[in-house]
Amino acid sequence: VQLVESGGGLVQSGGSLRLSCAASGIIFSAYKMGWYRQAPGKQRELVAVITSSGTTNYTDSVKGRFTISRDNAKNAVYLQMNSLNVEDTAVYYCNAFRLLPRRDYWGQGTQVTVSS
Repeated sequence: VQLVESGGGLVQSGGSLRLSCAASGIIFSAYKMGWYRQAPGKQRELVAVITSSGTTNYTDSVKGRFTISRDNAKNAVYLQMNSLNVEDTAVYYCNAFRLLPRRDYWGQGTQVTVSS
């Protein structure tokens, strides 16, 4: 199983980035996909999730700014991030989760740095 993130980088406050996660080795459509992030000295936190049926959920701090989407034909999940601010600086991780049977996979992470 591989989850490969891309699209991170350095952006100025107010800018946008689009993260991508390409999955292989899983039945992608059966998994809930999520984006998490971990800032230096902080715990990893959920940013956004999208279920296999397309239902989305976001942490409060990104609502209205970030959009998660998935393309089951491409085995990919995306995170469009707009109006970025310095508090969004973190390593962003892609996650694939399935309850039955329980499976939980992580990507290697991609760095997002927002400068003021």
